[in-house]
Amino acid sequence: MTYSRRQFGKIVLTGLPLAAATFSNPSLLFAADKPDSKFNGVQIGVIAPYSYHNMPDDAESLLKFIVRDGISAAEMQAPPIEEFAGAPKQSGNVQEKEMTQWRISVPMSKFVSLRKIYNRAGVRIYGFKLQLTAEMPDAEYDYAFNVTKALGANQLTMELPKDSSLSKRIGEFADKHKMMVGYHAHLQATPTAWNEAMSQSPYNGINLDLGHYVAAGNHDALDFIRKNHRRITSIHLKDRKYKENGGQNMPWGQGNTPIKEALQLMKKDRYKFPGTIELEYAPPEGSDSEKEIVKCLAYARAALV
Repeated sequence: MTYSRRQFGKIVLTGLPLAAATFSNPSLLFAADKPDSKFNGVQIGVIAPYSYHNMPDDAESLLKFIVRDGISAAEMQAPPIEEFAGAPKQSGNVQEKEMTQWRISVPMSKFVSLRKIYNRAGVRIYGFKLQLTAEMPDAEYDYAFNVTKALGANQLTMELPKDSSLSKRIGEFADKHKMMVGYHAHLQATPTAWNEAMSQSPYNGINLDLGHYVAAGNHDALDFIRKNHRRITSIHLKDRKYKENGGQNMPWGQGNTPIKEALQLMKKDRYKFPGTIELEYAPPEGSDSEKEIVKCLAYARAALV
């Protein structure tokens, strides 16, 4: 039996008897066997909904995709998480003030409910991605960290700020909540791009995008991981060519990114941070994003077993 997004939310948030029966037994909604994408100690996850291009992006649909793809962990972006908890649909019509007022008033129990649903289906949420800005009040910063904890995640992720005063402020809240922040970078990534943020707080860390790092022209990805592994919260996995080769996104194994070698390093040195599938290349004709995610998972598994 499946439910619409509205029915799904009502069942969970109102505590109807059906909820107890259904969510105490995830097999009623999902496959009987729980997924397991932890291979020889290395957790492989996926960032959602980003990786599921052109597919439904509500919390229920994403969980179904993740489970049937055999993935047991995820970094979740804010929109589906917040919309599940009752936030207004995040579009151009939603004012920042409206979102702020909603965020500072919503009870954390709604996010705990979602965590339980995902956990019962065999999926652990390890990261929550929400961009903090200089304009947000302190209460909204607290909200971001509280949601991360309510989801059972150990890291708040966001783009690396250009303004060092912003990473300093974020780091102060991270210290207050004793929660790591993983800063993601695109083509501005260099071996020293995170140094200032990391110097501002021991809780300011690195969400390393391996593909972007390579496409930015860096040839020292494995050395960078070895040097900074204590501050890496997670690694985004994608295959891109070196800058001098055009920098394009490629199917895994066809670019210049040392995905296999990075995973084997994580296994060998027993790093605890996860590797996150971030599907960015265009699926070939006859395929789709979900089929390609499954291929990426198989690639990672082969590298680790």
